[in-house]
Amino acid sequence: MPPDGPQKGNSGGNAGGREIIFEYHPIGISVKVTAVDVETGLEVSVVGPSSAARSELERVAVNKLRYMLARQKSGGGKDEPDPEGGTGGGILV
Repeated sequence: MPPDGPQKGNSGGNAGGREIIFEYHPIGISVKVTAVDVETGLEVSVVGPSSAARSELERVAVNKLRYMLARQKSGGGKDEPDPEGGTGGGILV
């Protein structure tokens, strides 16, 4: 379990050879892990149980960061309009 209060650290995270900084924020029985790609400044967060292994939480955060980097590289960011005309704020029924 990570200690109380925010924790920062670079534990050698790697997403395709990129340097990643991890930050941990305990929230009750959960922990929010933020991963930041040093080169681009792209930041993603995941939430998991505080009882989970730190390596597992980092693995999930790195996978999400890889996904977002690939999405950003392909031009699929939030700036693109929804092809169905929605605003992205819900589900059309």
